[in-house]
Amino acid sequence: MSAGNGADLDPGLFERIEVLRGRPCRVEPLPGGLTNRNYKVTTPEGSYVVRHSNPSSANELAVDRRAEYENSVRAAATGVGAPVVDFLPDDGVLVVGFLEGQSLTDEHLQRPGILPRVAAACRRLHAGEPFVNRFDMFELQADYLGRVRRRGFRLPLGYLDHARTVGRIRAALHVRPVAPRPCNNDLLAANFIDDGQTVSIIDYEYSGNNDPYFELGNIWSECHLTLDQLEELVGAYDGVPSRSHVARARLWGLMSQYGWTLWASIQDATSPIEFDFWSWGMEKYERAEATFGDPGLDRLLADVARAD
Repeated sequence: MSAGNGADLDPGLFERIEVLRGRPCRVEPLPGGLTNRNYKVTTPEGSYVVRHSNPSSANELAVDRRAEYENSVRAAATGVGAPVVDFLPDDGVLVVGFLEGQSLTDEHLQRPGILPRVAAACRRLHAGEPFVNRFDMFELQADYLGRVRRRGFRLPLGYLDHARTVGRIRAALHVRPVAPRPCNNDLLAANFIDDGQTVSIIDYEYSGNNDPYFELGNIWSECHLTLDQLEELVGAYDGVPSRSHVARARLWGLMSQYGWTLWASIQDATSPIEFDFWSWGMEKYERAEATFGDPGLDRLLADVARAD
């Protein structure tokens, strides 16, 4: 291992990873990652990403590492995910091939022509073999809320006041259910890798079979797209305009904001990573609160139940 790089990695770990054992390695910390430490490890034979997670964070955030591994293998089989190289559950380590290309930012998603390519990547992933678990933001939000209240973690002012509206949203989404698909469920811009021809999707920590319009609504929320861009994204995904599917994605985007707010509360109280999780979560909550109080919400609830 190169001196001065990846200093917080156990050097003995490399002997337990078959593709790295006995090989000269150059280790470079990768930016980003609010739950894990990520490193690019380059050997004479190739480059890999070593993702090192804290077992306690997985427990606090209800992350299933075995499901993440299995789903990563299935995502790789579609051609949209990185090849999975090794998995050391006892060490909290997942090793995948390094994908050449540019990690996207919110600004990149403002460029003309990029959203149809993002939609195509989602379609490829969603057309793959079903994942080994399911993801439901309503269930995860309730789970997180229970953890936050039991542990006495911070809640934004008025957070609990929206329970009735959340129930109305859940009921409206169930009027015309959509078959679940294998979804990433955490598509902030940095989880897209663009090689100039195709867009790949990385990081399957929160993956599971889910309503595909949660995926699109979460992209809209996480990447700070406009409503016009959400319509473009949904239209590119569907191939035809759909008012009900745009409404569906918007409602799921709202629920992602509301649910991930609690993720931030848990991380704020428990994570060793130096990051302002509370401000990150409050930005989501403020956007969610604005939509909860918007008279236009009733129109979305009606649109999601209509047939195009």
